[in-house]
Amino acid sequence: MEVLHREFIYIWYYFTVQLEQIFIWWIVGMVIGSAVSVFAKNYIHKAFLALRGKRLGVLGIGAASALGIASPLCMYGTIPIAASFSKSGMKDSWLGAFMMSSILLNPQLIIYSAALGRNVLIIRILSCFICGIAAGILIHFFYKNKPFFNFTGFEESKSRDTDPNPALCYLKNLWRNVKATGLYFLTGILLSALFQRYVPSAAMTALFGGNEAFGVLMAATVGVPMYACGGGTIPLLQQWLLDGMIFSLVTGLAVNLILP
Repeated sequence: MEVLHREFIYIWYYFTVQLEQIFIWWIVGMVIGSAVSVFAKNYIHKAFLALRGKRLGVLGIGAASALGIASPLCMYGTIPIAASFSKSGMKDSWLGAFMMSSILLNPQLIIYSAALGRNVLIIRILSCFICGIAAGILIHFFYKNKPFFNFTGFEESKSRDTDPNPALCYLKNLWRNVKATGLYFLTGILLSALFQRYVPSAAMTALFGGNEAFGVLMAATVGVPMYACGGGTIPLLQQWLLDGMIFSLVTGLAVNLILP
């Protein structure tokens, strides 16, 4: 019992330290994310639809990827809206860029990722932007004369932000945001505390090896099966940075941990 009590105290200490460091970023991210979802989502999607009639060629892929990052939708919300875009005649290459970047990043996660520092934040935004462009370019060249997507059976879901009072609509969206991300947020902090207590830094160095190029490949590979909520990975990534893990390994994991 004494051992368990001691371990509980250690883990609680690490947990509270992590919570104090990133709690404000979680709150700010939700406040801004809900504001974008309630007040700006339709404008972002209309801006994307406005690209449809313009002859931008490959340049439109970059614009679509940027608008995907600005979209507040999660993966499950992106697919139905993408189906409606496809029915309206949107190019598959632009749609692919929008979907890829929208799944990887959103305004709320951008704010939350600021807890990892400016360098990781910039790399995360650029990486997700480039991933969106890459998806669009691949579709453009390999499926130029044939359809890529099949959205049969997917219909755009009705928006839950329907309260006529803007303030109440925003507060309801914010509460749904808290319920959707709170458990992942606390789980991420708990995993970070357990990692800090029981996994020595030398073990992570041994796992990823001294070769940085191999380590990046290893980090990207490990990140895919370790799928988790993008926000829930922030505490763990922050702890790895504090433990001295090579910066490029952490950014590789930061992108890949949120891939579906």
